[in-house]
This record gives sequence, structure tokens and C-alpha cells, in this order.
Amino acid sequence: MSLFKARDWWSTVLGEKEEFDQGCLCLADVDNTGNGQDKIIVGSFMGYLRIFHPHPVKTGDGAQAEDLLLEVHLRDPILQVEVGKFVSGTETLHLAVLHSRKLCVYSVSGTMGNVEHGNQYQIKLMYEHNLQRTACNMTYGSFGGVKGRDLICIQSMDGMLMVFEQESYAFGRFLPGSLLPGPLAYSSRTDSFITVSSCRQVESYKYQVLAFATDADKRQESEQQKLGSGKRLVVDWTLNIGEQALDICIMSFNQSTSSVFVLGERNFFCLKDNGQIQFMKKLDCSPSCFLPYCSVSEGTVNTLIGNHNSMLHVYQDVTLKWASQLPHVPVAVRVGSLHELKGVIVTLSDDGHLQCSYLGTDPSLFQAPKVESRELNYDALDTELKELQKIIKDVNKSQGVWSLTEREDDLKISVVVSLNLDSVSQAPDVAAGTDLVPSATVKVTLQNRVALQKAKLSVYVQRPLVLSCDQFTFEFMDRNPEGIPRVIQCKFRLPLKLICLPGQPSKIASHKLTIDTNKPPVSLLSLFPGFASQSEEDQVNVMGFHFTGGSQVTLLASKTSQRYRIQSEQFEDLWLITNELLLRLQEYFEKQGIKDFACSFSGSMPLQEYFELIDHHFELRLNGEKLEELLSERAVQFRAIQRRLLTRFKDKTPAPLQHLDTLLDGTYKWVIALADAVEENEGSLLRAFARLRSATHLVILLIGLWQKLSADQVAILEAAFLPLQHDTQELGWEETVDAAVSHLLKTCLSKSSKEQALSLSSELARPKDTSRLKKHIALLCDRLAKGGRLCLSTDAAAPPTMVMPGGCTPIPESDLEERAVEHDSPEPFTSHKHLVAETPTPEASPLQGVSE
Repeated sequence: MSLFKARDWWSTVLGEKEEFDQGCLCLADVDNTGNGQDKIIVGSFMGYLRIFHPHPVKTGDGAQAEDLLLEVHLRDPILQVEVGKFVSGTETLHLAVLHSRKLCVYSVSGTMGNVEHGNQYQIKLMYEHNLQRTACNMTYGSFGGVKGRDLICIQSMDGMLMVFEQESYAFGRFLPGSLLPGPLAYSSRTDSFITVSSCRQVESYKYQVLAFATDADKRQESEQQKLGSGKRLVVDWTLNIGEQALDICIMSFNQSTSSVFVLGERNFFCLKDNGQIQFMKKLDCSPSCFLPYCSVSEGTVNTLIGNHNSMLHVYQDVTLKWASQLPHVPVAVRVGSLHELKGVIVTLSDDGHLQCSYLGTDPSLFQAPKVESRELNYDALDTELKELQKIIKDVNKSQGVWSLTEREDDLKISVVVSLNLDSVSQAPDVAAGTDLVPSATVKVTLQNRVALQKAKLSVYVQRPLVLSCDQFTFEFMDRNPEGIPRVIQCKFRLPLKLICLPGQPSKIASHKLTIDTNKPPVSLLSLFPGFASQSEEDQVNVMGFHFTGGSQVTLLASKTSQRYRIQSEQFEDLWLITNELLLRLQEYFEKQGIKDFACSFSGSMPLQEYFELIDHHFELRLNGEKLEELLSERAVQFRAIQRRLLTRFKDKTPAPLQHLDTLLDGTYKWVIALADAVEENEGSLLRAFARLRSATHLVILLIGLWQKLSADQVAILEAAFLPLQHDTQELGWEETVDAAVSHLLKTCLSKSSKEQALSLSSELARPKDTSRLKKHIALLCDRLAKGGRLCLSTDAAAPPTMVMPGGCTPIPESDLEERAVEHDSPEPFTSHKHLVAETPTPEASPLQGVSE
């Protein structure tokens, strides 16, 4: 049992899914028994009012039925509860309940029970005030020095103070410059209200000044009538604390002195009643509530401070005296006398955990048993280690403890994509005034055979496609008996209409691709039935596509040969239509019962256009790093100027600023301009990375058609060229792909066993330029053209050395060899004359998603 832990004396949980705040807890002898025992009054935002009188049989007992004296549903949310002398003609205590639009004062009374069910308690409404403005909080006290009764002051959400003299409304005043309401407290010694404004300064207003100031209800009158109705509201004193306050408490030690305690977001302040700082304490954790109370040492004060780490700290002035762990994060804390036990700490959490605890220690009766010393049997330990290693090896080989058929039957995922777009677009975060962004609905169905727990469904799409919701969590999860989490994937295709519309075919294009097939050409109307924009005769052999980003792609089918041509002004835009054409041709011939359909690509690989996109993306990365370095330097300069200005302002002897203010203003504008440039560069980098991904998909597709690679070999290329979903400055696309391609060249595509023995660097760092990456990509295509094949098996023998015209460029193993290669090796690939790349524009992104 830990020493620094609050001892649970009594606890309970209030209701189900109810919410509470700092004003929802109060301790007082609300039924006026006079025996000095407090009752716990709790109100919730759900409108429930509860009164407890705990008396556990033994320490740590939970709540018994007889502990709850009263529970009433008041329908309206309860913002705050207070106990005081609120009824005229009597000095007995009554309960004030603040709702958002109403203030109610109740009388709580109990009737002695004659049977074993115990006493009966009830509340009676004494009076109520309907509020014209939405309330925020309230405070009470003997305003104006009245004797024997308490007045109530309510602060509205728009900064108006409304004073009620028990059953009657007195007046209302607007606080000057109020924007958001803050905590409110009343000091009886100075007869003033103290609050913290939205300007983050503590403000004090005299009650007499409030009473004689201009009435809030007469604000709309003319200026002359305003001047005749009262004085202007003037603040008594202010103190800038530089942060928003969570709570305010007034402590009066005697009639001559009182202190104002303010709990900020990071600091704890103690002020004199004239606004001067007595002391302050910087807190290590974010506080949630506090309560000052009198200390046993004269001249000091103790304070209970709860924080969001579920800790309760006890401070004597600024010295931490005790720290105890709580089972919840407290939002309200009070100290009272319960069941003849004085100094009980009562805490309340925002979800309804109410606990009465005390600080101290409990004797520990546990004694650790003596451990018998014995000699280690190393032979038995060695045997056990070998058995465990064998079990681990068997598990790694089997890759799971369930059979494949059993795993497939436990959870199935099916996806249905609507072929038609939504009639009303569901696109999120669309700026006003922009064109309508289309959307499509995807229905995902999960079917489970066994009881599962906490399943998480994630949906991924590639940019610039976005999802209205990308993660779903269910109260069941696919987990096998051994506790190994499992992942099930399902891929689906989205409709092509989601990102492109029928367009006008174009005869002029900078980039063209020709795909050969072994079957007669198919009518484009049969392949793309939803993209007919002209007469049917024109659509048989030519069709245009217009992307939502503005670019156009033209698809042509040859009338005499078995070829299809895709052309566009942007190189990266070719991939989507090319991929859709091949998929739809495959589906078309499968429906016809033809199984020997095949496609091929006989042209030269368009590496030069691909390399230009790589260079543009890498240039944006370098530009982003330079901008961030400049921004960091200017931020350091800005803070240095601020420190110098602050030193000048604090100096008692005035000194000239020596144009530091002008330098500060210029540096500030520079920082803002650099921050805007960094943000703009990040947007350009995202668009460049999306274009690079589309171009990479196109290159992989052409390599697969060119060398007739299998699906497994294409998957290896995709894993090597598309390793990242998102590009960052710390881990970029260039260094990741360079490492993957180098690994392929030194393993399955190596020329000799010497290259296989070379080790790759384990650290990925941004390269100085892209020349090495481009050389490796060209070398990979060269070795594939000379018979190399992709595989992941480390046991596969190295392919035999092939001597062909043109030679094969090896990977340089040193700087000297790299320089020699640059002078000696010819360029393995040349670009088509008709393939001329230009400045890229936003591309058509892949229409694929993965649910897992």
C-alpha cells in the first residue's frame, strides 16, 4: 500500500453518463440539525439533485441505501449549488440552486421515521427567480454590510451581474469590456466582487459602486438620460496575471486581513485585498480545482490543489507539504465534518465519482516470506531454453496458430461501391464558392462467426481523394485464443466518375502512350458506357476525359490494328486512364469467355519525364528545409529583441529604444512572411508528391507490360517504389526508394555474388541530389531488360552474368567507381522525341481504397 495515496473513507458513483463541474458540489448542514455534521449536496448537468450523509460501518465501504438522503430530478441542468441564509425573516440555512435560466431557493427538512426504513427528507420551493439572461455562475454574501441574511449575485454569460435581495430583484450591471465570464467571488471585508476578465486580469468592483452605477436595463436610452441615471462603473483595482483563471476563493483570517486566492492555468496566486501579490507558485501539472483553508501555523495558509494527473497536492503557502494519489481527476474539492470525523476531503470528478478520503498512513501487516536459497541447475535451464526457442521457431514458421480456413471463416469483409454518385454531395470541408465536389457511397459489411471484441475498421484512399470518416471502432475485435491480433484486408475500386467527367477529345498532346493487345479493338462505348458526350459514331474510336483538376486525357482505339493510344498534356495524368483501360478490357474479355487476352508495351520507357517529376519534388523538399531554417533564425532574433525591449521597459531609468521597436516590427513581418511561405511550400509538396505517385504507378504499369512481369513481381516493384503513404522532411520518398531499389539490385538483380555480399547502410538520410536515385532506377530497368527477374527469396542463386551489346552498369561501390561510371557508361535509355514533359498540374489520383 502506497504511502502517498488518499485513503478511501467512503465513495460512490452518481448516475450513469452524467456530467459535473466545480460548482456542482457543496458541503453544509443544509437540514439545520445543529449537530455540526455536514451533508454533501451534489447537482448534475442532467438536472439531478442529490444529498448524502455518509456513515460507513468501516473505512472504505461503498455507499449504502441509507446514505442517500434525497434525490430529486429538477429537469433543468444544475450549474451551481450553494447553502446560505437566503430566506427573509429567518436565519436558518436554505439551498440555492442555479439553473441556466432560473434561480431556485429550497428548504430541506427531514422527518423522523417510525419504521426501519429510516428518516424521510424532502425539499420545498421557497421562491424562484426567472432570469432574462443565461447564467454562468453565482456568489453570495452579506452585500453592503447587511446582518443576518445573505444576498445572491449571478453572473450571466454576457458579463452582467444580477443582484437579488432574497425574494426580490435589486439591480443589474454590465461589467466594462466583458467578453467571456470568469470565476466570481465576494469579499465581505472589502465589500467587493472579484472576478477575472477575458483580458486575463483580476478585477475588483465595490458593491456600493455597482449599486449606484448606471442600470444595465437603461443602456438603450439616450446619452443624456444615461448621465442622469447614475454614475459610470469604475473598477476598484486590477492585476494582470497573464492567464485565464479556473477559480477564485476569498479567505478571511480575521476582521483586519483577508486574502484573494486565484487558481490559474499554470500558476497559483495569493493576493492582498488591495490587489498586491502576496505570493505565487508555478505549478508543475495542469490544475483542475483548489480549496484554501486555515493552517495550524499562524500567518500561513494551506491549499488543496487537484490536477489532471489525478493527484491532490497540499501546499503551505508555496511549499509542497503532501501529495496523494486519487482514483480520478477531481473537478471540485471541499473539506467538511462527516460522521464525527473532522477534516474529511470530498472530491468530485466530471463523470460522477464522489469520494470522501483522508490523508495519512495505514499500517502494513504484510511481511515478505523468506526465500530459500538454492543452487542453480544450469543443465535444466539450458534444456528449458532450447524448448522455448523451439516453440518460438515453430510459431514463426506457422505464422499463426489457426488454420487458414478457420481464419477466413471467423471474420469476412465485403465492400459494395455505388456505381452512381450521391445526389447530394457529402464532401467535407468544401470552401464556399467553389465548384461542387462529387462524392460516392461505399458500404462495408463485416460478418463474424465467433464472438469478437473491439474491432477497428480503417479505410484508406490515396490523395486527393478524402473520406468523410476513415476509422470505425466496434465493441468486438478479431483476436485468436493465443492473444495475437489479426488484420484482414479488402480492396475495392471507386467509380471513375468520382474524379473525371466526359470531355472533348484533343488531337494535340505532349505525352502519348501506345498499348498493344492480341485481340481486335473494342468499342470505347462498351468499355466506358457512362462517358459518352458526342454521337455514338464518334465515341467508338475516340473518347475524352476531363479531370476535376482541369486537365484532359484522350483515349483512341485503332480501327486497323490492335492498339490503343492514351495522350495528355500532363505525363502523370496518363496512368489513371491507362489503368482503367486495361482493367476494363480484362473484364470485357472475361465476360466473353476469352482467357488468352494479353497486353504489352513495346515503346521506350519514359524515364526522362519521370525523372523531371522526381527533381521537382526533391527541389520542393530542399526549399522547405531552407524556409524552416530561416524561420527558426528569425524566431530566435524576434525573441532576442523582445528580451531587450522588456529589459528597457523594466528599467527604472528611462532610456531610448534605439529603434528596437522598428526592428521588432520588421522581424515580426518577416516571421509571418516566412511562415506563410512554409505553409505554401507544404501545399505544393503535397501536390507534387501526389503527381509523383501517379507517375510512379504509370512507370510500374509500363514495366510490367514491357517485361510481362507476374503479379508477384509487380507487387515487389510497388513495394519498392511506393513505400510511403505520406512524405515528410524526416523520411522522404527519394532516400526510401533509393534504399529499396539498391537492395533489389544487390540481391535478385545482382550480376555476381560479389554484389550480393555488399551491405547497405542502415541509416536513411536525405541525399544531396537525385542523380544516384535516377541512375539506380535506369539500372534496374536495364537489368530487367537483360533477363533479370524479381524475387524476395534470399536462397535464390544470382542470375548468370549476361554479356549483351551496350553492357550493364553496375552499382558503384565507392566514389572513385561512381566517377568512373559517369565517364564510361552510356545512357541505357533514351526518351521518345514526342515525350516532352512540362510543368505538372494537379493530377488524377488513384481510385483505389483499402479497408482493414
